[in-house]
Amino acid sequence: MLALVDTGLSEGSWLRARRQSGGRGRMGRTWDSPAGNLYCSTLVRLQPSDPLPHTLALVAANAVHALVAPLCAGQARIKWPNDILVDGAKIAGILLERTGDTIVIGIGLNVTDHPRDLDRPVTSLAAQGATDAEAGALLDRLAQIFAHWLAIWRAQGLDPVRTHWLLNAPPTGTPMRVQQPDGSTVEGAFDTLDRQGMLILRLANGQSRAIHAGDIFLI
Repeated sequence: MLALVDTGLSEGSWLRARRQSGGRGRMGRTWDSPAGNLYCSTLVRLQPSDPLPHTLALVAANAVHALVAPLCAGQARIKWPNDILVDGAKIAGILLERTGDTIVIGIGLNVTDHPRDLDRPVTSLAAQGATDAEAGALLDRLAQIFAHWLAIWRAQGLDPVRTHWLLNAPPTGTPMRVQQPDGSTVEGAFDTLDRQGMLILRLANGQSRAIHAGDIFLI
């Protein structure tokens, strides 16, 4: 999708891979990509009046959560900024990359299978009881939901997107550890998102810390 940006591909286009030989997630991590799961990307052409581009992570998270939650036996929640967890196990990840005035949003959803050799819990729609879920049909529905949230983001700004995100986030007070890009860690309790979509932690001393980037671990 990044390679297609300069061809004039219109916003609202989606690209799906049946499997990936070089799938990757955040921080350059490998994303295991067997056939049967959903691997897709779309693009957003930024406009001068749009909210901050990085807040599209919340738009994408709302859309994927809305797709996944009704299909799962467990409770689906969003982990900042845009991982989807079911009862604490990751089922979907989202990666945003910018080129010029375009944001490419890549989404990986475990549909029929999930890794079993990771150091953290992972699940799939099949493991959650949605054994008849099919990647192609899921993409059709996801495209509709994403378009809905993108339109809200454009017309009404970040506030309604943020409000809905918070409804599906871990409860206020959930203990978290953040591994920051410089390798340092900070622990605290989930408080809220600020008006720019940053994670706000409440530290043990009562102070607040805004997190701009990092890996989040629920404690």
